[in-house]
Amino acid sequence: MAEDLIFYTNPMSRGRMVRWMLEEVGASYETRLLGYGGDMKSADYLAINPMGKVPAIVHGEAVVTEVAAICCYLADTFPEVALVPQRGRARAAYYRWMFFAAGPLEAAVVNRALGVAVSDEQTRMVGYGRYETVMDALEYAVSNGGDYIAGDRFSAADVYVGSHVLWGLRFGSIDKRPAFEAYAARLTERPAYARAGQIDDALLAAAKA
Repeated sequence: MAEDLIFYTNPMSRGRMVRWMLEEVGASYETRLLGYGGDMKSADYLAINPMGKVPAIVHGEAVVTEVAAICCYLADTFPEVALVPQRGRARAAYYRWMFFAAGPLEAAVVNRALGVAVSDEQTRMVGYGRYETVMDALEYAVSNGGDYIAGDRFSAADVYVGSHVLWGLRFGSIDKRPAFEAYAARLTERPAYARAGQIDDALLAAAKA
């Protein structure tokens, strides 16, 4: 695609997930770093993302926020890298687990980190039910039918789901199960993952200097 692609981020944010996705698709992009507070709440940026949060991308006239949406958009926009399964069970698994991570997984992990206790009566009200149920479903997702979320081929769903797994293992917000650790090991072997981490780590070091 010929349109300019602008990536709004902060190296201490979920923007690290999008950086990985951008490196996977091999797109040429411009990074614009925003600080927490003033930069993200400026009128100019609120016109892009009214939530006042990063990440966001602007691609020509298209504006996309929310990490899962950005991953799907980039995978669809750069089909030559084949990060979207084309049909059948793999395509279904791609969508299923991408949005499982965006919904039940993130909600369960965040609530647990915040100390939000869900009573037996409330489990029907919250989308994820119980944290333990979410962990069991995640284990099924990463160990059922192949090395990756949608089977034997890496896809954009692995960027998004995998980022949650990698982050959770690092900071203790998800269980350290063998299936999660094996999946994480496969992901960290990807050159795009390493490149993205090096870029953001360098930006973070420069900001602290």
